[in-house]
Amino acid sequence: MLKIATWNVNSLKVRLPQVLQWLTENPVDILALQETKLTDDKFPQAEIEAAGYNVVFSGQKTYNGVAILSRHPITDVIKNNPLFEDEQQRLLTATIAGIRIVCAYIPNGQSLESDKYQYKLKWLAALYDWIASEYEQHENLVLLGDYNIAPEDRDVHDPAAWVGENLVSPSERAAFAGFLELGLTDAFRMFEQEEKLFSWWDYRRMGFRLNRGMRIDHILLSPPLAAKCTACVIDKVPRKWEQPSDHAPVIATLD
Repeated sequence: MLKIATWNVNSLKVRLPQVLQWLTENPVDILALQETKLTDDKFPQAEIEAAGYNVVFSGQKTYNGVAILSRHPITDVIKNNPLFEDEQQRLLTATIAGIRIVCAYIPNGQSLESDKYQYKLKWLAALYDWIASEYEQHENLVLLGDYNIAPEDRDVHDPAAWVGENLVSPSERAAFAGFLELGLTDAFRMFEQEEKLFSWWDYRRMGFRLNRGMRIDHILLSPPLAAKCTACVIDKVPRKWEQPSDHAPVIATLD
């Protein structure tokens, strides 16, 4: 059995104790982190290795930053997207236990009128090309992370309130659908789930308490891995902790 998880920690400097606690209580094999917000020289490699995990990371000051933690050896690491020149540290690819792991922190986009939205669409198009290229070489592939896309209305607490906003726009949802058309499967939607299950809640206006959330953190699996997937859950427990990330971990189990 292999457990693979993704979690936007919204500052590893702040959330390291929570990550270590969560790993003690949920000893997954692979954990992809987003928004570490640390330069590489400040990354807590020693603490993570002391917890029994190998780790690779790619960071920058104040913003972005991604990392992959693994109980297994990590090889063939590629930082960023070779098909897209970008100073922002948002993508990390590695091979673990025969699986190509792609950890992505997809841009937020801000608003449909923003330059950041156009950057997001270009970033997504380049990611599609990169995943297609990697998929040709690795039949066992996982694309996971914070997508900043709610794929369907059921992934949004109040779809009507979000009409015309980023995270739910037709172009973003089409980009998400493109990954599915490549042959990847949304692990969470392979199983019957309760309604109104989300992975992100705004800190403001009692977002978590009122469950005003969105499902924007995803684990997409190639067909051989989807065939082995027996569960995919969102762990809301860390969102209840003191000073939590605004995201919750998502975990897929492969048999």
